[in-house]
Amino acid sequence: MLPLISTVPQTLSPSLSFHFHPFQSSSTPSLSLHIPLKNTLRIRSIDAAQPYDYESHLRTQHLKSQSLKIAILGFGNFGQFLSKTLSRQGHTLLAYSRTDYTDIAKSLGVTFYSNPHDLFESHPEVVILCTSILSTEKVLQTLPFQRLKRSTLIVDVLSVKEFAKNILLKYLPVEFDILCTHPMFGPESGKISWFGLPFVYDKVRIGNEEDRIIRVARFLDVFAKEGCRMVEMTCAEHDRHAAGSQFVTHTMGRVLERFGLDSSPINTKGYDTLLDLVENTAGDSFELYYGLFMYNKNAMEQLERLDMAFEAIKKELFGKLHHVYRKQLFGNADEGAEERLQVQKLLHNGAPPSDDVVKQETS
Repeated sequence: MLPLISTVPQTLSPSLSFHFHPFQSSSTPSLSLHIPLKNTLRIRSIDAAQPYDYESHLRTQHLKSQSLKIAILGFGNFGQFLSKTLSRQGHTLLAYSRTDYTDIAKSLGVTFYSNPHDLFESHPEVVILCTSILSTEKVLQTLPFQRLKRSTLIVDVLSVKEFAKNILLKYLPVEFDILCTHPMFGPESGKISWFGLPFVYDKVRIGNEEDRIIRVARFLDVFAKEGCRMVEMTCAEHDRHAAGSQFVTHTMGRVLERFGLDSSPINTKGYDTLLDLVENTAGDSFELYYGLFMYNKNAMEQLERLDMAFEAIKKELFGKLHHVYRKQLFGNADEGAEERLQVQKLLHNGAPPSDDVVKQETS
C-alpha cells in the first residue's frame, strides 16, 4: 500500500481522503472528496512488496561475477573430490572422463560430457587436469586444444611437478596460461576440512593482461577460502621436498600394509598413528605410488636411504646380540667392547660416515 500523508496542518482542511469499510471490498472504496486549498499531497514512504529480493539479487550477481567456468578432465575419485568444493562455492563445472559418470556428476551439480570436443567448445575459463601421472602425457596428446580460447588457463594437480611442468610446456599452445599445483591432501586426509592443509602452486606461465592475472587469483582463492596454507614454490623445489615427505610416507604406509598391521585392544597412540598412515595410503592406487617413484628424480635416492637406514638398524641390533654371545662365551675378557659400539647415522646424501669421522667419535 502507498500511505498518503498530508503535510497540511490540521487547520488547513479540506483535503483528499479515502475510506475503506471493514466489510467492503477493497476494490470499491467509498470516496469523500474535499477540494484542497493548494497542492499539499506528497508521498513520504513506500511500504510495498518489491518484485524480487533486491539484496539477494545483488549477492547472486556478485557471486556470478566472482565465479569461474571450470572444466575437470578426469572425473575419477580426485576429480569428484574437488568438484564438491568448487560447486559449493558457486563455480560452473563441466567434466569429461573416459568412464561414464553422468549420474554422479548430476548429483554434484556438474555437467558431464562424453566427448572432449563438446566440452572444449563450451569454452571453459579454466581446465583442471585430474588425470593419473602415468596417463597425463598420453591424454595431452589427444585433446582438441584448438577448440578452446587462446587464453585458457590450464591447471594440473599431479603429485610430481617438474614432470607436469615439462609436458605442459611441450604440448600446450604458447598462448595458454599454465598453473602447476599440488593440493597436499586427498579424499581421505581432506574429507572433513581443508583448513591448514598445504596447497603448493607455481605460476609457470601467466599472461600479463589484467583479466588473466585476476583469473589466476580467483582460482587460487578457491583453496584460500577453505583455509588451505598457500605455498608458492618452484616445481623443482616441490619435488625435492615431496620426495622426502610424500614418497617416504607412501613407502612406509605400503610396507606396513604388506606387513599386516592390525589393531589390538592395547593400541598406543603411536600405533594408532601407524594404522592411520596405512589407511590413508591404502586408498591410493599403486599406479599413483609408481608415478611418484618413476617421475620424481629424487625418489630413488630416498628409497636407497630407507634401505640403508633399515640395514643400519639391523646391524646395530645384531651387534648388540653378538656382544651378549661373546660375554657368555668369554666372560669379561671382552669388557669395554659395548662402549666402542657407536650408532651409525646416515649423512644427508645417504652415505655412511667416513673413517675419519668414526675415529673422531671414538677418540
